[in-house]
Amino acid sequence: MSATDKVKNVAEDLKGKAKEAAGKITGDEGLEAEGRGDQIKADVKKAGENIKDAFNG
Repeated sequence: MSATDKVKNVAEDLKGKAKEAAGKITGDEGLEAEGRGDQIKADVKKAGENIKDAFNG
């Protein structure tokens, strides 16, 4: 996994956490769900990159 990919995944995860927190504070369930979705996407990408790294290393 390149450093750029790692940074992008961390940024997406943090963005998702921020959206989820904002949704909880404002009572916006849609924003909260969108934040959880962003976090899940980041986790899936991270897992995929880890698998690639395992086969390449």
